Amino acid sequence: MQSNEQTRPREKAQTNRKVVLACIMLAMFMAAIEATIVATAIPSIVGDLGGFSKFSWVFSAFLLAQAVTIPIYGKLADLYGRKPIFSFGVIVFLIGSLLCGMAQSMNMLILFRLIQGVGAGAVQPIVTTVVGDIFDISERARIQGYLSSVWGVSSIIGPALGAFFVQYVRWSWIFWINIPIGLISMVGIWLFLKETVHTQDHKIDYLGSALIFISISALMIIFIQAGTVWPITSAPVLGLTVTVILGIFLFVLQEKRAVEPIMPLWIWKHSLILISNLATLTTGVVIIGISSFLPTYVQGVMDKTPLVAGFALAFMSMGWVVAATYSGKIMFKYGFRNVVIVGSIWALLGSLFFVTLQPAKGWLWAGAGSLLIGIGMGLARTVFIVGIQNSVDWKMRGVATASNMFMNILGNTMGAALLGGVLNLNLVNYLRSHGASRGMQLDVINLLLDPIKRGALPQSELRLLTSGLALSLHYVFWGLSIFAVLSFGLVMFFPKMVNHKNN
Repeated sequence: MQSNEQTRPREKAQTNRKVVLACIMLAMFMAAIEATIVATAIPSIVGDLGGFSKFSWVFSAFLLAQAVTIPIYGKLADLYGRKPIFSFGVIVFLIGSLLCGMAQSMNMLILFRLIQGVGAGAVQPIVTTVVGDIFDISERARIQGYLSSVWGVSSIIGPALGAFFVQYVRWSWIFWINIPIGLISMVGIWLFLKETVHTQDHKIDYLGSALIFISISALMIIFIQAGTVWPITSAPVLGLTVTVILGIFLFVLQEKRAVEPIMPLWIWKHSLILISNLATLTTGVVIIGISSFLPTYVQGVMDKTPLVAGFALAFMSMGWVVAATYSGKIMFKYGFRNVVIVGSIWALLGSLFFVTLQPAKGWLWAGAGSLLIGIGMGLARTVFIVGIQNSVDWKMRGVATASNMFMNILGNTMGAALLGGVLNLNLVNYLRSHGASRGMQLDVINLLLDPIKRGALPQSELRLLTSGLALSLHYVFWGLSIFAVLSFGLVMFFPKMVNHKNN
């Protein structure tokens, strides 16, 4: 998406920049808080709606829709203007939020989260573009700092806010809180942002978007269903595998011929971008693994309140914010490669806390692991994005940055599905070997996540289910640790020098 560098001074003067900045910061807050506030609430949602075997789809559906629509919204905003496309995205997001809070089953919630994700895809690219439209180059670094602080604040208060709603109000409000925020943001943008649409001839890669959506969706279904609902060698799994392979093949062909591809193939020939994007993908799996499954462990295994689970998760956000704040200073002093390696070591050490996590060690042990991973991510992720932007020319910077954003969401999406599949597969095997005589099925874990139903369980069944959930989540934590190791291996190939072009 191209920012209009030549917006007329009269248009800038007519725009109330302070109000518009406040409105886009509200929109960023609304989108940013969504991940952490839902993560803390998901055990309570499962306890109410059931469908434990499907809860990873609550994250995957939202992230997949967001990933596919981000580049489409970016180009539509250039064609038709920022205000109408931003407003459309916010309206879709708010409709999805309203419906999510009214969901009566896990299937309904997953569908409504997909709608929510379609709307969320408009927020980040258009917010970034509006900043480029109304602020001069000399001001943008300061404004981007404000926007980054929004992500930091939301990631810290999100878990606590989600825990507050589920513990003292109702989980529906984690979605309904978006409605006043989104409406204020949208109305403010309409009233105070003045723009003249400079029509640009864009070719939107709808086919490429559809192919990547189909391929990733099929792969996610394989991760979650294979070995639990369907045998690994069953016709549905084999058919979906063929769909993934064929979809990726056709996607590559489409990107070669597309005038404006969703994922330009030249990106993968640049060593720094290649390593940064691959490491962003693997660290994305680690991040979603902690965000999605740590609250379930704290509540379902340790029998702690949602508020405690929220605090355990918030440690990762606090570590991330602090490390990201200082990373900008130290990366130029000690070198990009050194900082990213140190960051990956911190994340690797944090993952070891989860591999060794046991109920007796308490939630603070999990919080310490979250803190270390957050420090690692704050260092490494900042280097990835700054390194990418500094290594390409200005005209390529937008698409290079967007590729990293896409790989982050893709890592989150695939991680939720893959680790959710690991959890389901191990739980099914455990229940088959230990609970078959009692007719236990996978969704019996729902009982652990509802305090009233949990209290009514016989002690023998409670011990059985708690042990099964603890063991299965232990395999999940091993899985995310493997991706932490992969991340460390990848950053060892990070270039020693970053070419600074057109800074």
